[in-house]
Amino acid sequence: MDRLLNNRHFLGLAFMLPAAVLLLLFLTYPLGLGVWLGFTDAKIGREGVWVGLENYEFLFGDSVARLALFNTLFYTIAASIIKFVLGLWLALLLNKHLPFKAFLRAIVLLPFIVPTALSAIAFWWLYDAQFSVLSWTLTKLGWIDRYIDFLGDPWNARWSVIAANVWRGVPFIAITLLAGLQTISPSLYEAAAIDGATPWQQFWNVTLPLLTPIIAVVMTFSVLFTFTDFQLIYVLTRGGPLNSTHLMATLAFQRAIPGGALGEGSALAVAMVPFLLAAILFSYFGLQRRKWQQGGTDN
Repeated sequence: MDRLLNNRHFLGLAFMLPAAVLLLLFLTYPLGLGVWLGFTDAKIGREGVWVGLENYEFLFGDSVARLALFNTLFYTIAASIIKFVLGLWLALLLNKHLPFKAFLRAIVLLPFIVPTALSAIAFWWLYDAQFSVLSWTLTKLGWIDRYIDFLGDPWNARWSVIAANVWRGVPFIAITLLAGLQTISPSLYEAAAIDGATPWQQFWNVTLPLLTPIIAVVMTFSVLFTFTDFQLIYVLTRGGPLNSTHLMATLAFQRAIPGGALGEGSALAVAMVPFLLAAILFSYFGLQRRKWQQGGTDN
């Protein structure tokens, strides 16, 4: 026994065992059960029988499921691009020598640490058809002559939920990229300035290449969080109007729990996996550039 306790490999496995059990119970088992249910016609209250790919064939021909896929891709791509641009700009700004810099960084984090449901309720009031403070302000400024129907028009609703997601997601990207910016040696910028590089050339040839590994990681997490978003959409619109804001996650919940079709909802949830794997592969290939940190060459 003493020999085992002095074996670092055994100790490593022993310390990892509790985490492995938790992952097995709360991640692997639900995932496996969801995959199994996707191949059955299970309903709430009764066990299903094996139906093979029937659920997936039905979803492929279902106009609402196809609309949910379009909404999810549009929501993810638009929100991720906007969050990256704003997050990078904010990180560059916070990396400068500003007064009260620590206080400003704390303020930037506030949208990210507020619970998602509370943020959604706040935006729900901002978007209210009758009492919207946004519409009231724009009306008083004379920019519009009637209140905007933020959540009643399909495209207005899509852009409204994207704006709410951007507000919540920008702080995470900004703070993470800021941490990456602070690992870049100032001597590199000094050398570039001596060579006559403009600020834009310094950003393009020094900052951006050295931030590539961190950008790959942070954008992968951003895409994963956005693609699987549920709380924000469910509180704000519940998929309306006319299913124009239904994402695959919210539609899977609606079909499986309120609708009772566990097999169909599980199949819809499992259909999200290939897109999530694609995001992870993007991160993997982006991380191949991490060798610059170790004194090696990029792949």
